[in-house]
Parts: sequence; C-alpha cells; structure tokens
Amino acid sequence: MNDTPNRILVVDDEPSITEFVSYALKKEGFYTDVVDNGEEALALATKNSYDLFVLDIMLPGMDGYELCRRLRSKTTVPVLFLSARDTELDKVVGLEIGGDDYLAKPFGVRELIARVRALLRRGSGGDFPGASHAITASGITLDEDAHTASGEHGEIDLTPREFELLASLMKNAGKVVSREDLLRDAWGWEYLTETKTVDTHIKRLRDKIEGAGYDPGLVETVRGYGYRFKQ
Repeated sequence: MNDTPNRILVVDDEPSITEFVSYALKKEGFYTDVVDNGEEALALATKNSYDLFVLDIMLPGMDGYELCRRLRSKTTVPVLFLSARDTELDKVVGLEIGGDDYLAKPFGVRELIARVRALLRRGSGGDFPGASHAITASGITLDEDAHTASGEHGEIDLTPREFELLASLMKNAGKVVSREDLLRDAWGWEYLTETKTVDTHIKRLRDKIEGAGYDPGLVETVRGYGYRFKQ
C-alpha cells in the first residue's frame, strides 16, 4: 500500500478561500499547493504529480473552465470546482468540460473533505490511507461518516455544529485547540464571528455530553488559549 499523502493543487484568487481550504486539507494530512491563476497552475501541474485539482471558476485571465480543459488534455486526475456561481447551467458546463464534482460557495469543512475523499477514492480506484474516519478518545467514538458520537452509555445527541466542534477537539485529543481554529472547523470558511460564540456552543456541547451520561469535564478549558479534549 502506498502511504504517501495525496497531493492537491488549489487554484483560487480569494485569499480567504485559499487560506480556509488549504488549512482544512493540510489538517486532514494532504500535501497542498496553492496558486491564484491558471498559468501558474498549469506550470505546477506539468512539474508535479497531483492526485486532485481544486479549481475556482472565476479566475483572473484564464478562467477555471479553460484551465480544466487544458488540464484534461494532459491528465485524468479528478477536478473539483469551487464557485459562487451555483446555477444548474454552471454546474452542467463544469461537468461537461471534464470536471468531476462541483461545490458551491459557501461550504463547510465536512462537505469539502467528504467531496475530496470521494474524488480521491474514485481517482485511485479504491480507498486510500487514512480512510477510516472513526476517532476514539476517553471512551467516546466519533464516526465522521455516520455523524455519530457514542460510547458505553449510548449515543450523544448533537447538532451539526456541536458535532463539528467535538470532531475538531477529538482529532486533537490531548492538545489545546484555539477558539479561532474551532471557528474555522465548525463554521466553515465564513467563520468571521465573535470567538465568544465558541464558548456558548462549547457549553451546550458539555451539557449534551453530560446529559448522555458522560463526564462533561472531557472538554477542558485552557484559559487564555482555548479548549482541550482529554485523551
């Protein structure tokens, strides 16, 4: 089995998007390169071997459609379009010129990673290292595919936002996760909101954990830094 992490090229000219997407991909263990135009993307695609291209449509100069056409003339590597243009026609055009999937902005971390994983599986003809998405810490198992969190006392009933917070904390069990990183993970690329929002949702998460029969102290407050899930 090849244990080398997948390499992904992200092409987008919006810094807020590239920062969010590259952060999310790197956190999942992928090698990620970022450029803001089609010309540089083609140069890198010729120089390096990629497993997935993530393309914005509205790029300066050469747009994402034309970039996809040129990539398709050289490679069968999967292409995921990201765009604020989400009409049916936009999606049809993107798929007809060789795109493999289309994700409309705004989007969340979980949907982005799910689409990326699906395309990488398709591109490799099977699954890939790290494809088991269950995390266990302190007697709780979080299944990212089934969107469940459970243990000896049964399942914890979580909202999507609470699930994302718990997933971020459990993936980093034993480590402090800042409020800013929790905002990125749980609120997606449109995470510009008050960090106190995180505190409110963490309190609700603890209440849910306690209500299901588990120790709410599993989610620890690290004053001045953020939160930590016990290992």
